[in-house]
This record gives sequence, C-alpha cells and structure tokens, in this order.
Amino acid sequence: MSSTHAYDAIVIGAGPAGCTAATVLAQQGHRVALLEKQKGPRYRIGESLLPFCYHVLERLDVLDVLRNSSFTKKLSVQFISPEGVVAKPFYFSDHLDHDAATTWQVMRDEFDQILLAKAREQGVDVFEGTTVVDAIKEGTTTVGVWAEQEERLEFRAPITIDASGREGFFMRKNGWRQGEKNLNRVAIWAYFEGAVRDPGRDEGATTIARLPKDGWFWFIPLHENRASVGVVAKADVLGVKGNDPQAVFDAQTLCNPWIADRLKPARQITSIRTTRDYSYRAKHCASDGLILCGDAFTFMDPVFSTGVFLALHSGEQAGLAAHAALQNGSTDASQFQDYADWFKETLRPLRRLIFAFYDPEFSFARFARTYPELTGAITDCLIGNVSRDFEPLYAALDTFTTPPDSVGYGDPFTGPQ
Repeated sequence: MSSTHAYDAIVIGAGPAGCTAATVLAQQGHRVALLEKQKGPRYRIGESLLPFCYHVLERLDVLDVLRNSSFTKKLSVQFISPEGVVAKPFYFSDHLDHDAATTWQVMRDEFDQILLAKAREQGVDVFEGTTVVDAIKEGTTTVGVWAEQEERLEFRAPITIDASGREGFFMRKNGWRQGEKNLNRVAIWAYFEGAVRDPGRDEGATTIARLPKDGWFWFIPLHENRASVGVVAKADVLGVKGNDPQAVFDAQTLCNPWIADRLKPARQITSIRTTRDYSYRAKHCASDGLILCGDAFTFMDPVFSTGVFLALHSGEQAGLAAHAALQNGSTDASQFQDYADWFKETLRPLRRLIFAFYDPEFSFARFARTYPELTGAITDCLIGNVSRDFEPLYAALDTFTTPPDSVGYGDPFTGPQ
C-alpha cells in the first residue's frame, strides 16, 4: 500500500539549502513538502557563517533568533604561518559598514533546527524520517518522488528541489557527479573543550593555520567553551594509509606551534571524524521539473567556510527559480538557465581563490604587497560578496599562479534521460 501527497513543490533534505528553498517557496504562497530522512537534530560539519549569509537569513526572518542565541560571534578571519606567526586578521567591519560584519560560529544541529522551525512556521509540511528512494518521471520530466517511512509514500509536484547534501540523490542517480581531482584531500577533525582562545574581538575568529607541507588546520571557537579543530591535506602528506586517524591527527597538531598551544590545556570530547575526496560538482544543476542546490550540486573545499554560505544562497535562488517557473506554468529545464548562470558566476571567484591558496608558490601577503588595490577584492571573497566585478583580481592572480582549468558544466540538462 502507498499513499499519495500532492504539492506545488517537493524539497529533498532539511539542511540549510533545503529549509531555505522550502521557506522561500512557502513565503510565495506555495504548498511545499520538505522530506528529511533523519528525525530530530542531526550532526553536520560546517559551523562557520560568512558575513554575506546575512541577507538570506534576513529573508528567512531568523536574525533575531541568532542574535539572541548563545552562538559565538565571529568578527574576523585570521591566517597563521607554519611557524605559528599570526598575520593581521581580516576584520569584517574594516571592509563592511553593515550589521552583516557580525556573524556567527554555529553548532549545525542547533542552527539547522532554527531554519527548520522557520520553515514549519511558514506553513511547510515537514516529513522527517522519510527517505527518498526513487524519482517519478513523465517522459523527461520529474513529477515527484517515491519515499519510504513505515510505508511507501508517493509525493507529486510540478517541481522538485534536490537539497539532499553530499549524498546528492539526483546527481548520483543521473550519473552527473564530477570530482575536482586537483582539490582531492583528506579532512580529519574532532571537537575540544577548554581550548585557548584569543582575547577581545578575536575570540570568535575563524583561524586557518598552515602546515609546513601542503596542509592546514581550521580552528573554530564554538559556544559552551567548545572548539571545532580539523586538519586538511593530501593523503600522502598526512600519512593516513594504514594508520590510525587519531594518531595522525595528534601528530599533525604538533606541526604548527599556534595549534599546539591552543590545544595544550584542551580535552577532546568527541571521537575523530574523517572524510576524503569531497570536492565535486554535478554536470547539471537542473533538468525538466528538477533543480539541484547546495551540496546536492557542488562542494568545493572547506578552506574559506563557503559551504553554508552556498547552501543558503543557492537554496534561496532555487526557491525563487522554482517560484518563477510555477508562475510561468512551465518547469522545462530552459526555465533554470538564469539560475545556472548565477551559480557558475558565484562559484568562479571562490574557486580561483581556493586554487591560489593551495599553490605552494602563492602567498596572500606577497600578493597584497604587489597589488594593494586588490586586497578589497580578496576580502570580498572571504566575506561572500561575490557579485562584484573580479576581472582585475583574476588578471592579477594570473601573474602569481596558474589558473585552474575552466569548468565547462553546470547548465540545465536538456536532452533525453
């Protein structure tokens, strides 16, 4: 037996991308089903919000909740040399005269619940413990999904938004996943209590601490005296093959004096977590009746904390694109070309800066000394202001580092499936 549910839109996944897309559609008066395979709060990595998350959070009407929360306020990003020397922090307020200059370090189980509560408040029907198992197609058009709880459920809608995260339900089903080989690395992380924090307005800073060879640490101070600490590097640099991840992590913490000092009095409160080869993009961001957003479309690299930023913004844009398609009475893939163009242009400066960061010949400090007039463009990338003209930055980066190959995919799929 199965039961059928009819909606204007189906959203798969109740993370930041899915909750945002669902809420935006509900705000436009659409009936939305939000399907989440897990029940209740769930763990997710990605705790650091960029300043330009602000505008989506404002649309979602959750800023006051965040301001009244116990989340750690984040006012800057700082970089540490392999020798443990602290460069001058990038203070957001020095570049941005706006409330967005204050953002937050969040625990994702709590943050995601805030977004989910807002979706419910806007009238979204939330189905937790609901696993999507197959697509429903009419010709080339996705017209719904099959899902399972205790029973098999049929959900029908003119438009489906896949925000299923790195699992990428439709990306994998359609064979669209394209790995970013040059960014393939291993991440090992854990959570600590009692780690040393910087004083004053630096207390909540995101810190990127380089290692002597290829890799780097993140240090993200969280509320309740906790910190997220992780190391990222190529597998051969870390020596992970055949070795215990905890032992690898412990050894790497001694390779940067700044990290070693911060963790000296701290107590590890979780087991080690690992992931690898996490950089990818789907060949297509949409097809007839379908839009991909957030990690269900792409994840590049954790170095500049762009994961939640891209999830929120692509969720917003996917919701708006779906709303426009519903208003136009057509959910053909061609309706989503503007969404594809926006996504590709948003990713371009972030991808360029990530590849520069990993180039052993590149130095942000040396770049700033050579092109002081472009430090603002670098800062704009770090805060998520990626809608400006970056052509002068690209030209200057070309004098320092080899640009990555262009990515010739991401447009809507318009052929037979």
